[in-house]
Amino acid sequence: MNYDHTLDKHQLRRSFERAAPSYDVAAVLQREVCDRMLARLNYIKHTPDFILDIGSGTGYGSRNLATRFPASKILAVDIALSMHLKARPPVPWWKPFASAHGRQTIYTCGDIESLPVRDSCSGLVWSNLTLQWCNDIRHTFSEVRRVLQPGGLFMFSTFGPDTLKELRQAFRSVDNYSHINRFTDMHDIGDMLVYNGFATPVMDMEYITLTYDDVISVMKDLRTIGARNVTEGRAHGLTGRVRWQKMIDHYESLRVDGKLPATFEVIYGHAWKPLPRKEIGKIITKHVSTDQFPLSG
Repeated sequence: MNYDHTLDKHQLRRSFERAAPSYDVAAVLQREVCDRMLARLNYIKHTPDFILDIGSGTGYGSRNLATRFPASKILAVDIALSMHLKARPPVPWWKPFASAHGRQTIYTCGDIESLPVRDSCSGLVWSNLTLQWCNDIRHTFSEVRRVLQPGGLFMFSTFGPDTLKELRQAFRSVDNYSHINRFTDMHDIGDMLVYNGFATPVMDMEYITLTYDDVISVMKDLRTIGARNVTEGRAHGLTGRVRWQKMIDHYESLRVDGKLPATFEVIYGHAWKPLPRKEIGKIITKHVSTDQFPLSG
């Protein structure tokens, strides 16, 4: 059996490309977590001139950030082009090559583990439920710190180890292949922030449980948002009728009050990129050009 939880990024991109048309129908949890992240901004005094929304999906977070920070420029980054096509307002047929000048939000494809922007460009890096799709979170945090301005804020959410524990247990009753992503513990995430030089990290966690009528509905919702099994250790053949039924029977044994639970351990965090020592105590005003975005290359 294969226990490899390394994510196949090619398959990951294909999965989200396919999911874009139907994503918003099933992304109830993703929107709820985003709303809870936005509420946390009420307690943080920070007005960024430039925002990087990584893992922007169909644009729910970017639109809300644009409303909250109307003077800020936003660069939405996602691994799947079709997500951007769903998020981006339609361009009139007579204006196919419209300039980015004057737009609050512009869209580009990229991977969170290798961000396509220059150093120290962003006052806020925002990431809602994307870190769980990283193979190396510690390296990802290094990338985030690279693109943050001194004094910039990194705010994120991700899933913890108890996420989809019922489905994981059900598949373990069948075989030892990798069926569910491996999720990182909140304390380890906090340690990695400190390792990468972030200041005053704040972490908290909560459980959100969705309920379903049957196992097929659980699996359908996951597929609809693109959350397919893209680990290298996945079984590359069909599960098989007997094993599939055994998995369903195990999940059915977890039914409570007529419903099947699907638990999500949601981790929230934020941290700051420290100011250089010589700048501490000074008031610094930064400006980002309004007619271009800091794409690298």
